[in-house]
Amino acid sequence: MWSATFAWAGQVVGTVRQLSGPLIAKKADGKVKVLALRSEVEQGDTLVSEKNTYALIKFIDNSEITLRPDSSFKIESFAFDEGKPDGDTATFNLVKGGLRQVTGLLGKRSKEKFSLKTPTATIGIRGTTFIAHYVPPPPAPPGRVGAGPTVTDLMNSASATKPPAGLLPPAAGNPVGKSPAPPTPAGPSLMPGLHLTVADGAIIVTNNGGSMGFQAGQFGYVPNVNQPPVIVPSNPNIQFVPPPSFNAGSGGPTASNTPGQGDATDCIVR
Repeated sequence: MWSATFAWAGQVVGTVRQLSGPLIAKKADGKVKVLALRSEVEQGDTLVSEKNTYALIKFIDNSEITLRPDSSFKIESFAFDEGKPDGDTATFNLVKGGLRQVTGLLGKRSKEKFSLKTPTATIGIRGTTFIAHYVPPPPAPPGRVGAGPTVTDLMNSASATKPPAGLLPPAAGNPVGKSPAPPTPAGPSLMPGLHLTVADGAIIVTNNGGSMGFQAGQFGYVPNVNQPPVIVPSNPNIQFVPPPSFNAGSGGPTASNTPGQGDATDCIVR
């Protein structure tokens, strides 16, 4: 039973194409693998990007997911066969941090079979490029259970901090046609919850509070799993700025496909 589960989980579904720092994969059998450029990723992997690490994963259907620093992302299930669309499936889980997702062949022909889970909502696609960033809530004070931030909190915070309008540098494809933001981290300035923006196509975001669709150029916010997704009028300071070395396709070691080589960067830790 266990061997069958691990065989299913170990199917190769993509490769690391760009990398700016350390990236590890936690395997379904408990092992930990240090990844490099051209390392394979498998169904069941949980990918963890370290501080300052951006990592672009290209899947077998030509879709792409780029992780931002300090993120944890699980490939729960992924299957694609060009001749068997009935078998398509893509289920991911953004445990923390953020990513940029670009739809591939699976997302174009089987949109209903794609889902990205987050702690506050699940994202479905409609032929899409989008950015998602989840900020966990701060620990509640002793003896008090907080309800979490509201949309009004987000508006007030955005107004007070006057965040820059841009999201991406020109080299990465500015998703809403605005001025690029400076390369600073997004974490502290964002309210806790799920922040979204759509560069192309559309997404639908669903949780216990309801569903909301977002079109290209729109920003979204989901405070927690019980409050519905909402559209916000301007960028709340979502940042996604890979370093120049990342955009050039370099910045990390290269995995070796030859036995006996590349062990320092493509190793197994038990």
